[in-house]
Amino acid sequence: MKIAMGNDHAGFDLKEEIKAVLESQGHEVIDFGTHSKDSCDLPDFIYPAALAVGKGEADRGIFVDGVGYGSALIANRIYGVNAVVCQDPFCAKLARQHTDSNVLCIGGKIIGSAIALDIVDVWMKTEFFTGIEKYEKRVQKVNEITERHLKKLSEI
Repeated sequence: MKIAMGNDHAGFDLKEEIKAVLESQGHEVIDFGTHSKDSCDLPDFIYPAALAVGKGEADRGIFVDGVGYGSALIANRIYGVNAVVCQDPFCAKLARQHTDSNVLCIGGKIIGSAIALDIVDVWMKTEFFTGIEKYEKRVQKVNEITERHLKKLSEI
């Protein structure tokens, strides 16, 4: 699977750990940076990473900042991106099963690497509940909201 990764200075170390594990599992990682712990502006790195997911250049995205919410706010502005913040493996499982999320956002300041790696593992291995009407219906409703309020990337 092709994974877009993005982070700020607060998420650099954890992103590097996650990236190494993903690559060791055979995933192709597109690293949009930042590539250091120097203070930076999160949108400069999350926006292009989210665009890669929205355009289909990456299958999924994993973004790491201080607490995860900044990345999710940026990513969810992009057509075709369904970003979630997860702080434990149970939430990661439900985020895939129930909402078909394609971007995972994690807080490098609040989650240790062992838990973060568990979250990523569960999220990567879990599939959407395809064929279960109530979940498909809910995702369709979210997609309808997206159609009404976000521009398709081909229209930009």
